[in-house]
Amino acid sequence: MERALRKKPLGNFATKSSADGTELKRSITLFQLTMFGVGATIGTGIFFVLAEQVPTAGPAVMFSFLIAGIAAGLTALCYAEMASMIPVSGSSYSYAYATLGEGVAFLVAACLIMEYGVSAGAVAVGWSEYLHNLILTTTGLELPRALLHAPLVAEGYSLHFGGDGWINLPAAILVFMCCFLLTRGSRESARANAIMVIIKLGVLTLFIAIALSAFNSENFTPFAPHGFAGVSAAAGSIFFTFVGLDAVSTAGEEVKDPRRNLPRAIILALIIVISFYLLVALAALGAQPQGMFEGQEAGLAVILQNVTGSAIPSVILSAGAVISVFSVTLVVLYGQTRVLFAMSRDGMLPPIFSRVNPHTLTPTANTIIVSCIVASIAAFLPADVLWDLTSMGTLTAFTVVSIGVIILRYRQPDAPRGFKVPFFPLLPILSILSCLYLISSLSLIVYKLTAIWAVIAATIYFLYSSRNSALERGDQGEAA
Repeated sequence: MERALRKKPLGNFATKSSADGTELKRSITLFQLTMFGVGATIGTGIFFVLAEQVPTAGPAVMFSFLIAGIAAGLTALCYAEMASMIPVSGSSYSYAYATLGEGVAFLVAACLIMEYGVSAGAVAVGWSEYLHNLILTTTGLELPRALLHAPLVAEGYSLHFGGDGWINLPAAILVFMCCFLLTRGSRESARANAIMVIIKLGVLTLFIAIALSAFNSENFTPFAPHGFAGVSAAAGSIFFTFVGLDAVSTAGEEVKDPRRNLPRAIILALIIVISFYLLVALAALGAQPQGMFEGQEAGLAVILQNVTGSAIPSVILSAGAVISVFSVTLVVLYGQTRVLFAMSRDGMLPPIFSRVNPHTLTPTANTIIVSCIVASIAAFLPADVLWDLTSMGTLTAFTVVSIGVIILRYRQPDAPRGFKVPFFPLLPILSILSCLYLISSLSLIVYKLTAIWAVIAATIYFLYSSRNSALERGDQGEAA
C-alpha cells in the first residue's frame, strides 16, 4: 500500500536529457496550443451531438451546454494553475502523481487513456457520417451501410451483436491517417491542426449565419419537455466535448515558455469553445423543430440543406466537418500518446511507449500502438456508449486536478506558479462538486464498463507498474 501512496516530488518533473532517448522538442507556440484546445473540442460534439441530446433535453439543451461549460470553466482555472506548476507531458496523471500518490495517478491515467481512446473513436464515428453525407451529396453514391456502422449495440447493462453494420471502415481509416501525420512530428501536426481549426471556425460561422436566417421561436416550445432531469442527463453526456482542455495540458513538454503559455491557452480555448457551442445550438434549434433531431446523421449539413433548398451550403459544411473532425481526432490521439509517454518514462508502462524517434523526436511506436487500438474501438463500438465513457474519463480527470490544486496550495504554498485560481478554495470546491454531479447523471452501462476498466488498471498497477516505477528503482529521488 505504501507504494500506491508515494508521490513524485515537484522537482523531479523536469524533462530528461536527450541522451536517454526520452526528450521531446519544444516547438509549439501559444497560438498553436490554443488551436490544439479548440481543435480537440469544437467538432467533438457540436457537429453531431445535437442529434443525440436534443431528444433528451429538448431546446433546453442550451442549458446543458452552459452547465457543462461552467463546470469545464471552473476546472480550466484549476488546470491553468497545475499546468503552470508542472509543465510536462502527462496532464492529470502527472498532477495526481505529485499530489495524491502513485496508485491514484495510475488510475487517473487509466481514466485518461479511456477518455482519449474512446473519444477519438467516438469522433471518428461522427466523421464517417459527414464523409458519407459529403459523398452522397456530391456524387449521389451511397456507401454500403454494412461498412458505415458498428456491429455492436448497447442495451441496459450489456453490449451485444445486432448493430446495423459489420464495421465502420471510414472511422478506422481516419485514425490511421492521423497516425501517419503524428509520426511526422509535433510541429507539423500543430501547424496542420491550426489550419484545420481556422477552416472549422469559418464553416461554423457560415452555419450560424444561414441557420439564423430561418430562425423560428416556435421551435423552442416546449422548451424543456423532459424537465431538469433531461437537461442534467444531456449535460453529463455533453461534457465529453470539453476533452480538449485536458489535451492542451498534455502538450506541456513541447510548448515554448510553458509556464506562461499553458494557462493562457487553456482559458482562451475555453472562451472560444463555449461561444461557438451556444451560438451553433441556438441557430440549429431555431432553424429546425426539435422532433427532427433524433437519429439525424450529419445533422448540421441536413439543416442547411433544408433551410436553403440547395445542396451547396450543405456540401460546404460537410466538407468543413470532414476537415475539422480530422483535427479533433488528431489532437485527441496526440494527447493519448503523451499520457502513455509520461507513464512509460516513469516506469509505469513498458519502455516502448517512451521511445522517441531520433529523426522526428516523436514517440512513433507509441503512436502506432494507440492508433491500432483506437481504430478497433471506432470500427466496432456504437457512438452513444463511446460518448458517455468519454465523459466519465474526462470528469474523473477534472475532479482529480481540482483536488490537486487544493492539496498543493496547502502543502507547498510557496512553490512557483505562473497562474493562481482566484477565490481559493471556493472555485476548486465548486469544480469538484459540479464534476461529481455530472458523473451522477451518466448511464448505468457506463458505470459497469468503467468499473471493469478500473479493475483491469488496478491489476496492471499492482502486478507491473508498482514494481517497475522510477520511484521504486530510486531513479527520481525519494517519495514525498
